Amino acid sequence: MLEFIIHSPSEQVAAHLRGELLRRTWSGEMPGTPQLATELGTDRRIITAALDLLEKEGLLLAQGKGRRRKIVLPKTAATSALRIAILEYDKTFGGDGYTVELLHLLNKAGHNANFAPGNLLELGMNPSRVARLVNQTEADAWVVSAGSLEVLEWFSTQPVSAFALFGRLQGLPIAGTKPDKAPAFTAATRHLVGLGHRRIVLLARQERRLPVPGRSERAFLEELEAHGIRTSLPYHLPDWEESAEGFHRVLDSLYRATPPTALIIEEANLFFAAQQFLLHRGLRVPEDVSLVCTDRDPYFLWCKPSIAHIHWDSAPVVRRIVSWAANVSRGNDDRRQTYSKAEFIEGGTVGPAPR
Repeated sequence: MLEFIIHSPSEQVAAHLRGELLRRTWSGEMPGTPQLATELGTDRRIITAALDLLEKEGLLLAQGKGRRRKIVLPKTAATSALRIAILEYDKTFGGDGYTVELLHLLNKAGHNANFAPGNLLELGMNPSRVARLVNQTEADAWVVSAGSLEVLEWFSTQPVSAFALFGRLQGLPIAGTKPDKAPAFTAATRHLVGLGHRRIVLLARQERRLPVPGRSERAFLEELEAHGIRTSLPYHLPDWEESAEGFHRVLDSLYRATPPTALIIEEANLFFAAQQFLLHRGLRVPEDVSLVCTDRDPYFLWCKPSIAHIHWDSAPVVRRIVSWAANVSRGNDDRRQTYSKAEFIEGGTVGPAPR
């Protein structure tokens, strides 16, 4: 079941106007608010808010009160449709609502966007295997989902344009966007420690642990240390094989000797797998074990008790990729990286540490 994303009226109008701008429906100056309101049959306040969004994206430039906004599209720049390949993290990644919406908006803007015939997990995050896939795929630009440092380093050195959707993009000369989860990791860890938890384990994907822990993972470890909890990577941030069997093996190992009283789990599918593991062990949530997911999932809306998780808005992420594609199609070298806000949402899967 796809996630149902509800956009505000102004965001919906902005998406429509963005597409018209990229198709060069207007030139010079944007039509005024009254004209657009009449043409689209909507409230002037919604039009104004939509134009403000496009202005923040850099597609429009304000010229003073009472004057129409200037359209910032170079007249000499030729806009051409791009063949865009979206390289997913795994087979489940394309099922997220915002990924489907991204595909729709890219195609609506005149590009030919499709999912690549393969994913990073199948390719083992191996840059050589990724290179073969890229060479065998007809694409002018790539959107790379949750790439490892090595994979994104490879894309950043290639002549083909690439955009990092999540992943280890900091410090690389590559366009990208992701929610800034580090402050939310800190807040979640602090909340658990405040409830008496000291044996807290973060279960993260390999590309988030290696070659060194990512920014969010470091925030988790640093918050533990700040509260006097001496950290050890094999325990607090354990290594595990990227498979269902490997995930259950690491859980078996954790609950064999020094069982954690709280688990912070990256990705919803791993969260549900951990829930099932605890159920078979006869462990209750949150009475025996507290659980936090570092991502959001539409199925969380159906859960009672509510799921403690980290929430972020997908709209800025989608807008940024569409804007990047427009820049690349005009021949602009767009390598800007943007970070959106994420916040820790307390839920019923977190409680006091068991005595």
